[in-house]
Amino acid sequence: MNTFGRAFRITTFGESHGVGIGVVIDGLPGNLPIDITLIQKMLARRRPGQSQFTSSRSEPDEVEVLSGLYQGRSTGAPLTLWIANRDARPEDYSALAEVYRPSHADFTYHYKYANPDPRGGGRSSARETVARVAAGAVALQLLQHIYPELRLIAWTAAIGPYASSYEPVSIEEVEKSPVRCPDLSISALMEAYLQQLREEGDTTGGIIAVKVEGVPVGLGEPIYDKLSARLAYAMFSINAVKGFEMGEGFGSSQKRGSAHNDLFIVDELGHIRPATNNAGGALGGITSGAPLLFRVAFKPVATLRQPQRTVSREGKPVVVAIEGRHDPCPVPRAVPIVEAMTAIVLADFALLARASAHF
Repeated sequence: MNTFGRAFRITTFGESHGVGIGVVIDGLPGNLPIDITLIQKMLARRRPGQSQFTSSRSEPDEVEVLSGLYQGRSTGAPLTLWIANRDARPEDYSALAEVYRPSHADFTYHYKYANPDPRGGGRSSARETVARVAAGAVALQLLQHIYPELRLIAWTAAIGPYASSYEPVSIEEVEKSPVRCPDLSISALMEAYLQQLREEGDTTGGIIAVKVEGVPVGLGEPIYDKLSARLAYAMFSINAVKGFEMGEGFGSSQKRGSAHNDLFIVDELGHIRPATNNAGGALGGITSGAPLLFRVAFKPVATLRQPQRTVSREGKPVVVAIEGRHDPCPVPRAVPIVEAMTAIVLADFALLARASAHF
């Protein structure tokens, strides 16, 4: 299943060490201004080789438009974006083609498809997410056209044992940190920890937090397509994601209802709104007008330089120590990926809302 969304639909294609990665965006309204430089800017935040804490794979990730754009505006036809792989090294994986790497999808892909691309994980590689980020940059431009007040920001809230509750006010603030943690004192601890792990040939996980302001009341399609459910679905489609919580999330299970409930008030403009936001911006799966707040947990990167026991496809015991170009933590580069999938979900619901508005 390589297609996501209904009214705003993306279909991604390509493999990690193939010719390139692409995305077809369908359902995009015609005559929408599309700024390619904004797509390129978002891709630059995801690409490898941007700091000492990311893979050294040198990919410029230059986007090329194959269809659906004329004189800077969408035509209503599918918008097709292509990003060539410029620094693929499939030969790095020749020795691993017959081995099941611990905690990778090699095992499940082989058993399901019999002949998956073994080069860097092929289709299961996080390299696929470059297409999502390109599509997310388009979705953001659509959202800002429909909802000019909408503001989406994601950041690193935790890496390994180091966490911060600080909320940034801008993407620029997040980008000041090489690990995208806007709390610079905690960022320094995270950086030192990642450097230690890199020297030891080990990896770690972390948490990305998201806040979306300016979301109108009414986005979401109960019962089985609640906004919260679709966000969770989108986030779990990202490589290495193992957890999702909205608002107070798992913490709400420890509270009394009297402490957790968001009471309604009438604000100074005469609008009814929740006074607090423990729910994270959605009630009954529909946006309440309060900011969307959620967190996404990532497991450690599975590729280690430390020796690990595993088995070959024939079931023979082997020891692997994987060399190559890999991140010590997925979180810093995943921040724009989480932003992109959030934008794609909201763009989809925004178009659905326009189609199903009440009389």
